[in-house]
Amino acid sequence: MTMIARWHFDAKFGHKQEAIALSKQWDEQIGKQTDIDMDKARMLSGSVGAKESSVQIEFEIDGLSELQDFFDKIAGIKMHEDWGKRMGEVIVSGSTYWEVFRVLD
Repeated sequence: MTMIARWHFDAKFGHKQEAIALSKQWDEQIGKQTDIDMDKARMLSGSVGAKESSVQIEFEIDGLSELQDFFDKIAGIKMHEDWGKRMGEVIVSGSTYWEVFRVLD
C-alpha cells in the first residue's frame, strides 16, 4: 500500500530560508543513510491560504512499518541529533508534526 508521509514545521520569522537550507542538507547527509529515496521527496512552502512560514516535506512509503524503520534508523545517526539542535534554532518550537496519507487508486 503506497502512502505519503509528510513532516510539517513553521520557520521563525526571518529564518525560513535557513530552515529550508538545513532541510536540504538533512536530505543530502542524513536522509541518504536511510532506506527512503530522498531524491523523490518534495518540499512545499506556504503560499496562498497557508501560513507563509509553513514548510512541509513529503515522501512515499510502502506502509507504516517503513516509516517506523525510518524513525528507528535516524534515531541512531549522531548527525541527526546535531542537525536537530541547529534546526531548533530556526523553527517555531512545538510546530513540527507528521501526517500520513494513503494513496488511493
